[in-house]
Amino acid sequence: MTKLKDWPDQERPREKLLSQGASILSDAELLAIFLRTGCKGLDVVSLARQLITEFGSLHGLFAASEIEFCGKRGLGQAKYAQLQAVLEMSSRYLQEPIRKGKALTSAAQTKAFLNAKMHHLPYEVFAALLLDTQHRVILFHEFFFGSIDSATVHPRIIAQKVLAENAAAIILVHNHPSGDPTASLADKKITEKIIAAMHLIDVRVLDHFIIGDKKCTSFAENGWI
Repeated sequence: MTKLKDWPDQERPREKLLSQGASILSDAELLAIFLRTGCKGLDVVSLARQLITEFGSLHGLFAASEIEFCGKRGLGQAKYAQLQAVLEMSSRYLQEPIRKGKALTSAAQTKAFLNAKMHHLPYEVFAALLLDTQHRVILFHEFFFGSIDSATVHPRIIAQKVLAENAAAIILVHNHPSGDPTASLADKKITEKIIAAMHLIDVRVLDHFIIGDKKCTSFAENGWI
């Protein structure tokens, strides 16, 4: 087996990242940099590929419990702790630009924030960003949990919270644990119901994001709002 140190410099993950940027690397190469070392019979890139295959994706690996994670060859509590620290730092970094009292400046910023909040959840959550008249963040609030459909999402409850916080606009968001952010007919009907309810209290629905594994669907970008 060829060791990673014997690979050409331009093929080693760390050297590729430093010379070409992180975006050029595959999921396995990024994971290999985190893992740092392989195990008997496997170089670190091969180990990374194997782990992604076994967990189904990077998302599956990141969402694994400590027992599931540590039960895999080449992993253990030290790497589990390191991974959790990296995930938490990433989440805090992405959430920092959108905090109470700060105005939203771009759709990309909002997507990054909502993705950090919700993409890892193993169950469905329906939430909203509540904004003031200047589109400054008042609150991110989770409203409903479990199977999200028209029977479980109640516009009245959303309206009560919006009025209590004196919000002037909201951005709706929910996640699809399957990883596919495609909007269903039920998603569109729920959005229409909430828009109608918010219209009665003079509150704008700016967008509805559906968070998947690596992608995000925006109702506004698709012309549905």
